[in-house]
Amino acid sequence: MTHHTHGYNPDGVMAYFISFRCYGTWLHGDPRGSMDRADHHGYGLPPIMADVRREARDRSLLRHPPVLLTPEMRRLTDSIILAVCQHRGWALEALNVRTDHVHAVVRAPSIKPEPVMGAFKSWTTRHLREAGLIAPGITLWSRHGSTIWLWTDKQLANAIVYTLHGQGQHPAEYREGEDTQSNPMRQASREGGLEG
Repeated sequence: MTHHTHGYNPDGVMAYFISFRCYGTWLHGDPRGSMDRADHHGYGLPPIMADVRREARDRSLLRHPPVLLTPEMRRLTDSIILAVCQHRGWALEALNVRTDHVHAVVRAPSIKPEPVMGAFKSWTTRHLREAGLIAPGITLWSRHGSTIWLWTDKQLANAIVYTLHGQGQHPAEYREGEDTQSNPMRQASREGGLEG
């Protein structure tokens, strides 16, 4: 399998904080705000504010009910994302697969974050289908997501801490038999550089 290097040099980016949601779980007009591809998509631009009518309209346009990940789907998604990173030579600094979204902090030199997110989504979708956990015709992930470039040790540390500890239930709680003390993703939060 080829790696998507294409001679891209991010000029000092340390890692990416990548987040993506399950299909239908955060619609435009949601009180939390959202971005779109028309007027609310550039860095620093305000999000789409709460709009009950827009949210209801978008909900009526869903092709099927929103997708939520079961514990089994979360475990498989977790292991597949780790496998993608190992296969591509990317360093996974932190990962948290939730019932309705995924956060990952990944070092992927020589590639922009969008293909990294695309690889995570396509590989997990394929493997969840092969395992019989997602039916054909069901869209698993929402379009795009968030791809934040991390330039400093402090930004990297904050993204790791948020991913591992800012989500409520600790991510290890859905991993059967995991030794959280020796997990390299937990190691990053205990070793130097987190305050920097």
